[in-house]
Amino acid sequence: MNVVMALFPLIMLIAMGYIFKRTQFLTDEFWRGAEKLNYLILFPVLLFNNLAYIKLELATITQVLLALFIIILITALTLWVARAFFHIPIARFGVYVQSQIRFNTYIGLSIMSLLFGAQGMQMFAMMIALAIPLVNVISVLAFSQGQGLKPTQIVFSLIKNPLILGCLIGIVFNLLQLSLFSGLEQLFKILASMSLPLGLICVGAALQFADLKHDYSRLLLNTVGRLMVVPSLAYLICYALNLNQFETIVLVVFFALPTASASYILTRYFNGDSQLMAGVISLQTLCFAVTFPVLMLLLS
Repeated sequence: MNVVMALFPLIMLIAMGYIFKRTQFLTDEFWRGAEKLNYLILFPVLLFNNLAYIKLELATITQVLLALFIIILITALTLWVARAFFHIPIARFGVYVQSQIRFNTYIGLSIMSLLFGAQGMQMFAMMIALAIPLVNVISVLAFSQGQGLKPTQIVFSLIKNPLILGCLIGIVFNLLQLSLFSGLEQLFKILASMSLPLGLICVGAALQFADLKHDYSRLLLNTVGRLMVVPSLAYLICYALNLNQFETIVLVVFFALPTASASYILTRYFNGDSQLMAGVISLQTLCFAVTFPVLMLLLS
């Protein structure tokens, strides 16, 4: 399928969300409720479904997960070195870390489904089972320096994360070969099918282009880093580990995704530079529509 055509429904859903929000077609209460419903129920169910019933080929996915871990670790360590060298304030440093290592799962799963079908969805699901806890830990650590957070507090906040719970329960079901009764299984499939379109519409509603006027150099640096530099690093790591073409493409696509909309929530929670974070999310999401087709053309 042509990459532009595959992106079209995603772009339209995001655009619909942006228009609905800006025209007040739907109230602010709706968006708060929709985001809460998707974050607490629909998306965890989707992650559970994608992990509970797939064939976990751990022997074949080990190299992919190793590459994923290495790329995230190198990116995070590079940012920590830059912080020490440039004396970056914590309020902005947490924004930089999230903008480079977090990923928009709604866009990612939609692209995997459209471009690579069930095989891509399964590999992506296994990748995010590792990535979601890892990037959340690193993001919290980036903000928590000097705030006196105890390791137990960080662990407890991660355990409560519904996305992590959805992944963990799905993996347990898979490993123990458990199953739901048919009625509940069908209900979960219906709930899961609602998650991605609603999530993409909420992504559009969360875009704040007015914040693009804030600090051009930092916005551009974070966008170029995420959409061009990190995918290039991913390609080099895949080449070094001798991954096959499909695994390489999936990993590069993973690291070419814009940062997660939820990064804004974590930034506000830790009193970070939320205006900069909002601008980064918006600019990365906007530029992704241009950089991703180019990236896929280079990989083909």
